[in-house]
Amino acid sequence: MISVKNESIETRLADAREEIAGVKKFPDSEFAGIIKELGFRCELCARCCTKEFNDHVFLLDADLAIIRQINPNVIAPAPYYEFCDQKGRFYVSGYALKTKPDGSCIFLDNKRCKIYESRPSICRVYPYMLHREADESGKVDWRQISGLNEHGSYHSELKDSECKAIARETRAYEEAYLRQMICFFEAVEVHFRKNDLKHVQKIYDRRMREFLKGGCELEVFVYCEGRFEKHNLKPEIN
Repeated sequence: MISVKNESIETRLADAREEIAGVKKFPDSEFAGIIKELGFRCELCARCCTKEFNDHVFLLDADLAIIRQINPNVIAPAPYYEFCDQKGRFYVSGYALKTKPDGSCIFLDNKRCKIYESRPSICRVYPYMLHREADESGKVDWRQISGLNEHGSYHSELKDSECKAIARETRAYEEAYLRQMICFFEAVEVHFRKNDLKHVQKIYDRRMREFLKGGCELEVFVYCEGRFEKHNLKPEIN
């Protein structure tokens, strides 16, 4: 858990709305063409299920409902809380799967997923993505795949129908994720306005330092299914 960038709710809400509009406008043919050109094939290395590539698996509301049926004890508030009010209470946009002590997914067993048929949406589309992200030089542009040339094989022959299906599923995930974020920002905005609250970065940073040192508990409100769920998190004792 680290500090997130200090931006207002209004700014992040506007950015999310702009992002989802951009995702909807991105041409299907261009995205499918990129997928076909890359020709990515999974080699079942399971590296994407470890902290080497991903430090958490974010759950959409639809994923959360499935995971809670499988095992309600394997979820936790997603890391990188978006906001902290002046009373030291944190707010985060959803849940994530817990990880093992080594940082690998809680469902990873001998390099295989124990819930493969019911795996979360992000696991189904990874490593494909469709969002704007800054590169090493700081230039913000569309990014379509994660970990390029770092896992799997490339330049495989993919059918046009397969590429189109991947593009559709990835776009659907990105839109669902952004809709959840927009609803979260709107809910925080209303909650803060009604209760005369505001995001305070200094309190965010101080509370996080205290928590990571084992000096305090955190009160975290997790947004899911249109409401906030309260959690009291105790620091890990090493």
